Amino acid sequence: MSNQTSPNTPAHIMQIGMGFWASKTLLAAVKFKLFTHLSGTKKSAAEIKSMLQLQTTDRHVYDWLDALVSLGLLQRDGVLENGLYYNAPDTELFLDTNKPSYIGGILEMGNNRLYRYWADLEEALLTGLPQNESKHSSNMNFFTELYKDQDKLEEFMHAMQGIQTGNFMTLAQQFNFSNYKTMADVGGADGWLSIIVAQHHPNIQCTTFDLPPVEPLAKKKIAQFGLTSRITAIGGDFFNEPLPAADVITMGNIIHGMDEEHKKAIIKKVYDTLPENGVFMTIENIIDDTRNKNTFGLLMSLNMLIENGPAFDYTAADFNAWAMAAGFKKTEFISLTGPTSAAVAYK
Repeated sequence: MSNQTSPNTPAHIMQIGMGFWASKTLLAAVKFKLFTHLSGTKKSAAEIKSMLQLQTTDRHVYDWLDALVSLGLLQRDGVLENGLYYNAPDTELFLDTNKPSYIGGILEMGNNRLYRYWADLEEALLTGLPQNESKHSSNMNFFTELYKDQDKLEEFMHAMQGIQTGNFMTLAQQFNFSNYKTMADVGGADGWLSIIVAQHHPNIQCTTFDLPPVEPLAKKKIAQFGLTSRITAIGGDFFNEPLPAADVITMGNIIHGMDEEHKKAIIKKVYDTLPENGVFMTIENIIDDTRNKNTFGLLMSLNMLIENGPAFDYTAADFNAWAMAAGFKKTEFISLTGPTSAAVAYK
């Protein structure tokens, strides 16, 4: 039996270094709604080429589709002109736009916005400055710029709903909101968390609070679910205006978009707003304390650099320290789906 170890290879380095090839292969499929077109069916490459109006050669259509097969995103019976392509189980569930489980909104935003901005990561690391829309504007606030464009705003809201639905559902099931009478979701976007909590806990009244351009989107969605009597949508600036009073105050993917000074300030503001025995919770990609497991959380923190400059994602230990400094008596952490957790602070 040999004691020799396997020789090192560059395979892992190459897979990561050229990972944008695989990323863009998937993002193109999402943009073309390939998985939606294939839902419940099998189609040949020729049918797909015609359906998507692709003008490249047959060989490159095969290459693209077979790359998706090799990545586990499509499945195939036969090869080349004899091949029939169909969705893998996860793409059938999560990337068909007609299913409520669709998460492609975040991928659409990644393709339409973030892909080009991440090309400037080196500049972001050198300067500490955002590399998004605000790079070419005197206004350095990402959301102020985003909210000027209704199409981009709706795309962003759609993206956030897709990636957060599983987390919000899990949170509504694992945390007993029924022990509390009121909840305010600060930075609540189109009201999706409030809708899910209200559906699971019929006795709680909810408020969703975000910048004024979002208020009509929230009211529209709340009305679609018949929850206007139980969820109130309010427009306002949580930095400069009082927070809505509630027993539970939530923030989903909000404080990771701030620098440390603003993180501490908003946590203290929440503490001062809550009643005795009130609860504050954040739903984010909280990084593990050893900082070597939650890769998505670490990459999301770099994305905050791209978007907001000094903003960053944080560990459970970070959150605990900030919450204790604000006056909260204890914290706990609830694992949700994938890399996401809820950090909960009790007053």
